[in-house]
Amino acid sequence: MTSLVSEARSSASNRRRTGSVSIRDVAQRAGVSIATVSRAVNRIPTVNAELARRVWEAIDEVGYLPNTQARALVSGRSKMLGLIVSEITNPFFPELVQEFENLAVAQGYEVLIGSTNYDPARTESLMRRLLQRNVDGVAVMTFGVEEDLVQQLVEREFPLVFVDAGPVLPNIHILKVDYAEGIRQGVQHLAALGHRSIAFISGPLSQRSPAARRDAFLKSMAELGLIVPREHIVEGDHTMEGGMGAIEKLLLLHQLPTAIMCSNDMTAIGVLHGLYRTTHRVPDDISVVGFDDIHLAQFMLPPLTTVQMSCKDLARAAVEALRAGIERDHPKAAQKEWKIPTRLVVRQSSSFPRGSLPALMKGTAGKSKPTGAD
Repeated sequence: MTSLVSEARSSASNRRRTGSVSIRDVAQRAGVSIATVSRAVNRIPTVNAELARRVWEAIDEVGYLPNTQARALVSGRSKMLGLIVSEITNPFFPELVQEFENLAVAQGYEVLIGSTNYDPARTESLMRRLLQRNVDGVAVMTFGVEEDLVQQLVEREFPLVFVDAGPVLPNIHILKVDYAEGIRQGVQHLAALGHRSIAFISGPLSQRSPAARRDAFLKSMAELGLIVPREHIVEGDHTMEGGMGAIEKLLLLHQLPTAIMCSNDMTAIGVLHGLYRTTHRVPDDISVVGFDDIHLAQFMLPPLTTVQMSCKDLARAAVEALRAGIERDHPKAAQKEWKIPTRLVVRQSSSFPRGSLPALMKGTAGKSKPTGAD
């Protein structure tokens, strides 16, 4: 009996090495029909939970690798999602990719990822390659998808997710980031500290997201009655090098602003580094505020005050929006817009303007008590 068991295990091991393990082996090990294995692998919700558990245990034991192409032919779905991001070297995007993949895998999907480096032609190429791989839907976290291609995909009822803006067409879902609220909080924070001269370093203004952040800054300043000189708006490129180049331009001004808001954290980190090489200190001489709240922000010297746009919120909304477009019975299938909140995270890179604290303390001390006070 022992020799027979050993022989069976040896045979299964040989089949695993040669890649010849089949769905029939799984069914035999689990004690179920081949049809039950197929339904469990394709995650059909009507499969009995206990049978599904036995099937997946058997899959692990025999080393079965389901044929994803065959599954796609049977179910009409590949159970793969596409994710296109702008720049994989920006720490924000690897954090987003990790969150997106974790959530997608938990829902039974695989993920194919591509980076465009802000190149519209590369965006088009990536999109077409993902379609050739038969993905069920694509989240586009960048810009530059050709309108003709989008229209073709809409006609095929192909699910697409865009950030900030996109065509109002069937099966297209938009992730609306609340830039206005987070940037308003940042401007009001600096104004409350006593800053009146605040500059803004944007990203490439040809792109929707950087332009929206710049516009939110100008509106927030106007709400407080604060004037922004033209030279206090500097266009960057969302990189550390761009931040260093932008602060060099501001340092040439006759009078340096007392605070700088940046369109993203990478720009802000470049500003911190650029100022480190001068006699100006953060936040003693100048306050700096970023946007995104990448993991690295809290470990900068000084730790960076920034507007948080949660990767978890963005990834969760992207995965759910794609599922809503793919799974027709999804409870949010009719939802077209998904709100992404933002909020200010105050750390040590922002403080009172130089010389303002003693004056503030003197003014507070000089106030007389109101009549009738004890």
